[in-house]
Amino acid sequence: MKRIAIQGEIGSFHDIASHEYFKGEQVQLICCNTFEDVFESIQKDPTVVGLCAIENTIAGSILHNYDLLRQSGCMVVGEHKLHIEHSICCLPDDDWDDLKEVHSHPVALAQCSNFLSKHPGLKAVQGEDTAGSAAYIYNHQMHGWAAICSHYAADLYGMKVLEDDIHDNKHNFTRFLVVSSVQKADFLRSLETVNKASLVFTLPDQPASLSKVLTILSFYDINLTKIQSLPIIGHEWEYMFYVDLSFENLTRYRQSIDAITPLVRDIKVLGEYQEA
Repeated sequence: MKRIAIQGEIGSFHDIASHEYFKGEQVQLICCNTFEDVFESIQKDPTVVGLCAIENTIAGSILHNYDLLRQSGCMVVGEHKLHIEHSICCLPDDDWDDLKEVHSHPVALAQCSNFLSKHPGLKAVQGEDTAGSAAYIYNHQMHGWAAICSHYAADLYGMKVLEDDIHDNKHNFTRFLVVSSVQKADFLRSLETVNKASLVFTLPDQPASLSKVLTILSFYDINLTKIQSLPIIGHEWEYMFYVDLSFENLTRYRQSIDAITPLVRDIKVLGEYQEA
């Protein structure tokens, strides 16, 4: 059985992504309030695997999680992309005319802004989790409250679904990273299927420093799938670059890392894994 630390409650999108990624395997979820708690769970018990959202096609990157990943010393061993579908639900005895508030995670509320604008009588209230909002309403029998969550979570907590697919953009996907301790990484991924890597580095304050790195990666047929810059606190106008690379040849990828290492500072490979 795999013990998976996630941010959120049972029924959350992290729960759904965990079961999809580890389909056919026995999974025990460790539900955490924050992403910090997810990485702390791995540090306390190296046998625990973590799964955390890293970017959404609408909301963009979850910048804080990049720093948590770098600081934790964990390795990325996989990724999963989940189609996010939001529903609105309430207690079985309630209906549209009874509702005064709608609760959910702030990102979920933002992703349903067009729907909410058509219901101006509903006050949007931010919560820590989509599924957690549904669970709270049911457990405390909060009549007049609704939750935005997955249909799966609504069913799980005995809520009545009033409407499905209420999100503004139907092309709404979240990318999750599967992370583990360094000791456990080789047991969770096969180097034979590795074709993607995540790394972080800083650059010297020199002309064309980033361009030189990208030129070398291109020479080795490495595809840059994402680049995310974050400021270095305490160092004005200096940045860390988080980069995702995809490749067909593991040897040429590792040669490219050797080639760019003299041109960058503090380079760290965050993980090598199979692309979703």
